[in-house]
Amino acid sequence: MKYSLLFACFFISSLSFSQEDKRKIEFPDVEGYQTVIVDLHMHTVFSDGSVWPDIRVFEAVKDGIDLIAMTEHLEYQPHAADIPHPNRNRSFDLASRIAAQEKLMVVNGSEITRSMPPGHGNAVFIQDANKLLIDDPIEAYREANRQGAFTFWNHPNWTAHFKDGIAKLTDMHRQLISEGLLHGIEVVNDHTFSDEALQIALDNNLTILGTSDIHGLVDWQYEIPLGNHRPVTLVFANEKSEEGVKKALMEGRTSVWFKNMLVGREEYLIPLINSSIVIKSANYSENHTVLPVVITNNTGVKFILENLSNYTLHADSDIIEINPNGETTLEVKTINKTEHFSMNFRVLNAITAPKTHPEITLNIKPE
Repeated sequence: MKYSLLFACFFISSLSFSQEDKRKIEFPDVEGYQTVIVDLHMHTVFSDGSVWPDIRVFEAVKDGIDLIAMTEHLEYQPHAADIPHPNRNRSFDLASRIAAQEKLMVVNGSEITRSMPPGHGNAVFIQDANKLLIDDPIEAYREANRQGAFTFWNHPNWTAHFKDGIAKLTDMHRQLISEGLLHGIEVVNDHTFSDEALQIALDNNLTILGTSDIHGLVDWQYEIPLGNHRPVTLVFANEKSEEGVKKALMEGRTSVWFKNMLVGREEYLIPLINSSIVIKSANYSENHTVLPVVITNNTGVKFILENLSNYTLHADSDIIEINPNGETTLEVKTINKTEHFSMNFRVLNAITAPKTHPEITLNIKPE
């Protein structure tokens, strides 16, 4: 009985370490840019969350996040009787002290919490959250911009604001956009994705974002011990710094990872996929012309591809999966031995516009 219990403890411990290794979110750099993993929307007990700010730091470190923003509700303070804090920067102050020891970038932010319109919006990279406590919502956004903030519309598909779950621009949002006061929009928030928000981003040149908006524990909300992940924004920056991230956000250089789905503009998403899926080898045997093509995937994404080429596969149909963090072998029937050929694929778990999936080309040179 003792040995059985020891074995069970060892097995559980090994499983725990294995999951810890797998939980880190990793994406390769793309040509000309460093890929920075960020989560720009979260809460603690200093608004309506249920954890202390240090937990947000430790969760982010475990998940391999490079930068987080502390975005407490400005106006909504349900814990004020238990945790009174006249300083709205307090959450950021506490988190940034811990983060300095963990090599995590933390930026100051706030959620401007208003009824519709304009609803809820985040201002990040701000200097002083207290100065955003202004009655007029337009003036609150103007103050955020005077502080050099990057601002975005939170959960525009929230059923508390639009009962049909469809994101729609209001006149106030159009004013914010026309004045250059609103820079981005969440196409992903928590467990929801909005086609309509994605189209709004594309039509109005807004930065595409995905956030956790976490209030409780990340592990519970997203079932990370079961192999899942929190939604994050991938920022393609000139350098891995706060200044580099802010500049990239302002210029719209982002993609989103959500429930094993990638979302972003084609100009950034295709280079990311091309950097993620790499041909390791392609070698004919002497006896036949079925070519094993070994593909390495250096991300946690399980890519789902549709074969659009004229070549068929010996062990798969036209829908294939490229395993995450490992290798996948495609057996390509080339009919004759060839020195070079290309295969086109549609990436079914990537989206560049509503109901639109990008296409990639694998250039294969057998050795």
